[in-house]
Formats: sequence, C-alpha cells, structure tokens
Amino acid sequence: MQTLTQTNFQFPNQTGFYRGKVRDVYSFEHCVVMIASDRISAFDVILPRAIPFKGQVLNQIAEHFLRATADIVPNWLLEVPDPNASLGKKCETYPVEMVVRGYLAGHAAREYKAGKRTLCGVTLPEGLKENDKLPTPIITPTTKAHEGHDEDISREDILAKGIVSEAEYTQLEKYALALFARGTEMAAQQGLILVDTKYEFGSNNGTIYLIDEVHTPDSSRYFYADVYAENQQKGIQQKQLSKEFVREWLIANGFQGKEGQVVPEMSDEWILQISARYIELYEKVTGKPFIKSESQDILSRIEENVTRSLTLS
Repeated sequence: MQTLTQTNFQFPNQTGFYRGKVRDVYSFEHCVVMIASDRISAFDVILPRAIPFKGQVLNQIAEHFLRATADIVPNWLLEVPDPNASLGKKCETYPVEMVVRGYLAGHAAREYKAGKRTLCGVTLPEGLKENDKLPTPIITPTTKAHEGHDEDISREDILAKGIVSEAEYTQLEKYALALFARGTEMAAQQGLILVDTKYEFGSNNGTIYLIDEVHTPDSSRYFYADVYAENQQKGIQQKQLSKEFVREWLIANGFQGKEGQVVPEMSDEWILQISARYIELYEKVTGKPFIKSESQDILSRIEENVTRSLTLS
C-alpha cells in the first residue's frame, strides 16, 4: 500500500518551503499550502515508517472542525483541493501552542505521577488519579519548537519574556477555551470525551487566526464516554482514540525519544493496526464514513490538484 512520506514540489510562484514533523508547507505571496503526509511522530521524533491514509485522516478532520468553529474564531482555511492538502491564508505564527486540558492524562498525568503539582504555572489539586476530570479546563502552553522538543512554559514567563503581548495572549486564551468547549460539545454528540488538545494561532493584518490542524488524533486525545465512569471507578485504563496508543507501545518497547534510544521495529501488521485506528477515529469524531482516496500515484494527484487550485485562486 503506497504512503505519502514526503513531497518536493516546485509549484508556480512558490516563495518558500518548510517540512514539519508531519506536514510539508509551501509558501506563496498571499497564501500557504499544507500537505499532510503519512509520517507519524511521537516524543517529537519522526518514526521510520509511514501510516497509510493518516495524512488524509488528519487533513479531513481538520477541515471538519475548522468549518465547525469558524463562528468562534477566524481560521486560515480557504480551500481543500486534495484529500491530503489544504490551502489557506498566510499568517505569522505565534511561537506558543495553547494546550487545553480537561482531564489529567498523557504528559500531565506523567508529571503528576512524578510528584509535580504545578504544570506551566497552573496548580493542580491533590488526590487526582490518572484520567480524572479536572475541576475546570486548564491551559498549559508550550513553546513552539521547529526542531526537537516543545517545552512547557507558564503564562507568566510568556508575558515576562515578551513572547506574546498580554492583550494578544489574553485573546488566545479566550479563543482556546471557547474552541475546547465547542470541541467538547461535538465530541459528546459522538459518544466521546475530548480530553485534551492543542491549538495554534497566527496573525494576518492585525487579526488573530486559528491555524494548522484542529481536534485531530495528532493534536487531541479522546475517551469513550460510555465506559469512562466505570473504568475510572475500577482503575482500568481508559479506552481512547488518540495517538497515545502509539506512545504507549513505544514506551513498552523501550523508547521515549531520549538520547541513545532506538525506535523499535514496526511490523506491517502494527502499521495496518495504526492506520485502522486513525480511520476509526475519523469516523467516530466526524460521524461520517471514511472514503479512502486514490493511492496509486499520490504525488501526481496532489501536484495536479494543488496546481489547479493555485491557478484558479
């Protein structure tokens, strides 16, 4: 099965190119094209094998939620010319990611288990168990790293260092919490719990825009609502839809992205399992059937569709 590992296009009037962990970003004078590859990263490391249809899943979930939240905050998306590609407004990215947490899970749970009761300047109550609901959603921002690990940072440090102005940061907080509330409502309609997620914002002519992906399995964690309470009561791990199951498999096989560690071998069977989980998540969070795109010549298809879109826009 063919996968999209990377692109190296030269589009007409292209002014720049950047390859992220998962997306290849092409810049033009007034717009950008983001191409969601099938690469998968964990612990800020790109894993050696790509996941069939993962890029399409990410791109189409992002489109679904960008359109569903456009009344809360303007977003960068203008058009989706291909299952793996989106075209949108060019924005100056804020160098922080707004991580919103409604539950003690993932990184926050690991920090809490290690004895920390303050995360990014936010004090957490005593007596919490992993995956417990927090009294109220919290924002635990991280610095946006082009390479290597994103770093936890507090609101106070962001303002003290002048990374973002106080007025803008206050608006980012309001947008992030409102988006999380909408995502929570939409997840509940599908029998899911939105556990935590991250949002990225940018500015264009003084206006703040929501950019990048929204509520996808790479940026978010979901629990199944019907078994949540019982699992918590019994101390059973929550059934979840996210990339966390990949992280857990890596940890179990001795890899957490630390120096000297080697990524364990990923079998064909495991790759197909990951692909199936991503497709399951798409169908669960959107309520729509997933239609696999033509994958015989992915590169030619994307280049043709994006070029046509650029010519018409």
